[in-house]
Amino acid sequence: QVQLVESGGDLVQPGGSLRLSCAASGFTFTTNVMSWYRQAPGKERELVATITSAGSTTNYADSVKGRFTISRDNTKNTVYLQMNSLKPEDTAVYYCKVRLFRTEYWGQGTQVTVSS
Repeated sequence: QVQLVESGGDLVQPGGSLRLSCAASGFTFTTNVMSWYRQAPGKERELVATITSAGSTTNYADSVKGRFTISRDNTKNTVYLQMNSLKPEDTAVYYCKVRLFRTEYWGQGTQVTVSS
């Protein structure tokens, strides 16, 4: 079955950095677009970044452009989100997602808290 397992969330001070990982299994990772989303308390889940199957094209929400970088290692079936210059408004649960045919699969999420 499809599994997405996020890790790397933590408490970090403003201006700090974190790298999130999402380990995927149960589907052909190398042929699928992967995405990171986040959901802050009381807010809707929002798209943060996407990366195409070969990693050649990436897209970012305006709020994270220039600070976050999505990447993938197709030999490890893992997608990453490098987050730099973190702000308190980046506090959220971060999820990775894959869409297979018409079904979306989500991980359990990893908490990122940016606070002094």
